[in-house]
Amino acid sequence: MTKIQLDGLSLTRAQLVAVAYGAQVELAAAQLPAVARAADFLAEQVAREEPIYGVSTGFGSNADRLLGGHRLRDQLPGAQKSQETLHEELQRNLVVTHAVCVGEPFAAEIVRAMLCIRINTLMRGHSGIRVQTLQALAAMLNAGVVPVVPQLGSVGASGDLAPLSHLAIVLLGGGEAFYEGERMPGAQALARAGLAPVTLSYKEGLALNNGTAQMLACGVLALATLEDLLDTADLAAAMTIDAFAGRLGAFAEAVHALRPHPGQVEVAAHLRRLLEDSTLSDIPYHLVPRFRTWSPSSWDTASSQQLRFDIGWDWVPFAQRHGREKFYTRFRPFRGGKKHQPQDSYSLRCIPQVHGAVRDAVAQAARVLEIELNSLTDNPIVFPDAQAEFVEQQVISAGHFHGMPLALAMSYLKAAIPVLASISERRLNKLVDPATNDGLPGFLIGNEDSTESGHMIVQYTAAAIVNDLASRAHPASVYSIPTSANAEDHVSMGANEARHVLAMADDLGKVIALELYTAAQALDLRRDMINAARDLADRGDAAALAAKVHGGPLPGDAAYADFLAEVEGLRSELATAAEFRPGKAVAAAHAVIREEIAFLDRDRALDGEVALAVRLVRDGKVLAAARLA
Repeated sequence: MTKIQLDGLSLTRAQLVAVAYGAQVELAAAQLPAVARAADFLAEQVAREEPIYGVSTGFGSNADRLLGGHRLRDQLPGAQKSQETLHEELQRNLVVTHAVCVGEPFAAEIVRAMLCIRINTLMRGHSGIRVQTLQALAAMLNAGVVPVVPQLGSVGASGDLAPLSHLAIVLLGGGEAFYEGERMPGAQALARAGLAPVTLSYKEGLALNNGTAQMLACGVLALATLEDLLDTADLAAAMTIDAFAGRLGAFAEAVHALRPHPGQVEVAAHLRRLLEDSTLSDIPYHLVPRFRTWSPSSWDTASSQQLRFDIGWDWVPFAQRHGREKFYTRFRPFRGGKKHQPQDSYSLRCIPQVHGAVRDAVAQAARVLEIELNSLTDNPIVFPDAQAEFVEQQVISAGHFHGMPLALAMSYLKAAIPVLASISERRLNKLVDPATNDGLPGFLIGNEDSTESGHMIVQYTAAAIVNDLASRAHPASVYSIPTSANAEDHVSMGANEARHVLAMADDLGKVIALELYTAAQALDLRRDMINAARDLADRGDAAALAAKVHGGPLPGDAAYADFLAEVEGLRSELATAAEFRPGKAVAAAHAVIREEIAFLDRDRALDGEVALAVRLVRDGKVLAAARLA
């Protein structure tokens, strides 16, 4: 795999994801002189005894305390003199005392992304870290040493101080790390990888643990998941539309040109592509039969007796057509599964507006994260070549470590994720509810003997996840808890935001997988029911088709001949229609699902199938098939 070159200026989200999952890095040689110049500048200023925050002063609320020329501790009874200078001790202590996170460790890909981000920002040459320390950090990443970083402990203001200290402490030979899949002391991991621990110099501890790497790593990897889930959600919606024999006018290009929010326009165009060549969508109302429960007398030929359902229509009597004559000139007077209305429910008709708004939220987050990837986020900032009278004008204490830009972008995503999950669950619910599924069987199962639940409980699971997502959507960024004796009196909580988004993105994928799983069942039923009607009509026997129509006059009644003529019109239209099919991309995705999960003709254990549907979404297999089509 090609190494990713880090120069502090050009790291992309795709490159970071590649490093997270195993790509190696190298330091851009052209940028190393700038790195060295800042480190040399700090050494010169220390030699001149200049007061510099975090170099010759304490940190945070101790910023007004200058380091002395020798240790006062050395005068205590029984004191043992240290071999470290006070400056080295200051940097080491900053790391070892700040590595205090708790909870389960982050996954290796998150930690590798954090390391990559930290190296990249330090390559800007304004942090004062030495080239050899950066090289040691890159060597640790490339060797596969993954520091153990517990998930809880950052307030996202002086950057991700505590989690970044868990990264840095391993570089010093402390803490814990994973190496070749085994958890061990950090010193042992370095030794097994053939690496030596580092002794920190001026400001290096501060450079290593001041920054937004945890929240940025979580955000970028969450975004990589979400961008695929956006397309998968559109695919699930398209499959549901075909299963409903839905109306496509709401997705027309001219419609969305009148309200051109970027995400909305993109989703409408995507739906049009996904549903291309569908003959189920926009089908005339009267051609769609309603499900009726199978009985031994439902079908009269050997081939049709293999079907697991019955079908039917209701005839609209002449007396009920007054004032609707024009409508029944255009549409035949039969009520089947599809309601005689020109619009579908919001969860279908408003897909571009809802999915599109979520896309816009993701795009905004991407804009923020892409800026952050190549930004300097530690403190103080070193300008070694600036013309200045005082060192304070060359080493400037600022606030680039504050995570609020990322925190608010993540808050936006936290609000958007449950919205996408919710509309997906609403479509799933419409599919299983016989009051809303436009003529499909209740819970998408034949249930001839009233013993079967079909997909009923699948909707429960989706509903539970949606509620859980909604309960986690409260923005952490609005609730600052001051730290460091009120020196850090406003914090972002961006690390919590990004961590939540990462976990919520995974759960969103489960809801979308449940919709796909259910929509595939509904699509089979809808397609097979309509094609069964077509095959029946193709036999050329209007009387056989009339037997499937309820409410019509009986033979011998005065209106029977007119009724039979109308049935013949329905028969002729069905018989001359091509075989009904979903859109090409929908069909490709459906085929992948059916390769792994069989149609549910009778109740069976669904736990393994649900897990498999989730895995098909997570692995991108269903989406890849649709994209290829």
